[in-house]
Amino acid sequence: MAPEVRSTRLENGLRVVTESVRDVPSVSLGVWLETGSRHEGQSTNGVCHFLEHLFFKGTEKRTPRQIAEEIEGVGGTIDAFTDKEQTCFLTRTLAEHLELSVDVLADLLVNSTFLSEDIELEREVIIHEIQDAEAIPEDYIYDFYLHSWWPGHPLGLPVAGTVASVGTISRDEILAQARKAVRSDHIVVSAAGAVDHEQLVDWCREKFAGLVPAVGESETDRPDYNPGVFVCERELDQAHLLLGFPGISVTDPRYAAAEVLIAALGGGMSSRLFQSVREERGKAYSVYAFLSPYRDIGYTGIYAATGGADIKEVLDLVFQELTAIKLQGLDPGELVRTREQIAGACLLSLESMESRMGRIARNQLYFGREIAVDEIVAEVRAVSNEQVMEIALDILSTDRAGLALVGDAGVGTVSLPLP
Repeated sequence: MAPEVRSTRLENGLRVVTESVRDVPSVSLGVWLETGSRHEGQSTNGVCHFLEHLFFKGTEKRTPRQIAEEIEGVGGTIDAFTDKEQTCFLTRTLAEHLELSVDVLADLLVNSTFLSEDIELEREVIIHEIQDAEAIPEDYIYDFYLHSWWPGHPLGLPVAGTVASVGTISRDEILAQARKAVRSDHIVVSAAGAVDHEQLVDWCREKFAGLVPAVGESETDRPDYNPGVFVCERELDQAHLLLGFPGISVTDPRYAAAEVLIAALGGGMSSRLFQSVREERGKAYSVYAFLSPYRDIGYTGIYAATGGADIKEVLDLVFQELTAIKLQGLDPGELVRTREQIAGACLLSLESMESRMGRIARNQLYFGREIAVDEIVAEVRAVSNEQVMEIALDILSTDRAGLALVGDAGVGTVSLPLP
């Protein structure tokens, strides 16, 4: 019998979605808030990530140590993450401890104390986290690129914030963000594994009973593009480059075609960029392409790390592949292999309960319904070469492109126009 996905909306608007999987002993549970760095301003940049940390600093009935010990003491794990559009708190335990997981996560979101001394301690931790990330060029380049390409827009802000913004966020601003974020109709509770849907619904109805819906809806707008070359000079042995183009949204009907395009271009060791730039010419150890889709917009990126003297050659090779794929698309065998690469990865992800939990949650957050894996796989396998060429011509346009460079020798010599 195939796993069953069920969803229920509680009286206060909170959504519960489950995928019951037979013959596994565990359950992955996630509580998803529809809030992230996209919903911040310049002065409060990083407040959502700050708040994620602070939820673990103690509640009215649990200390930080007890929060960790209660889950880890039954062999489970507990974690959280913040991104541009969501914040998620998640556990993985044996099925018999699912009620404990619900109780702990609900306690964090409903009863956290946000003591002033805890805020100051965690502020220092996050500042160190930001400084560590900024010191790693292959991580920093993404924030540097978006800050330059989408200037002044929340989507161009780093998820963790900056040292300056995190250093000045007040307790009142943190409390205001908590009140705004923990609203019943902006929460999805998802679970995958050995889970009983009705039982989880009953627990959520009890433990999240005090939450109320949001008053009014916060609006978000789309950023404007700022094409150009953005240079951050550092003393490094390598130059790191990120070439970015407009992308597509999560809900774009061309999403499957875009996935095939990006996988063929730079999605693995058999991809065009890996073979051309690394295997045939040895100009980079790391080179790949990716999609970053959001609710109503996205961007497409190509990353490579190379010697400063080789930047122009690497860019020439990249644009050769972009031109070829826009004009001719994919070879018949390449198209089949790429579609099967994506379909296989999608099916293999079903082995992970955490992956299943995240998939059914995002379906609710972005589409408001379940999208079966079989439906996704069928759509990918139906992508034609004409669809690949069409999406390539649309999103891989140099008039809206941006190029970020982080490094030393040679990075300042690259200029527009791009090839």
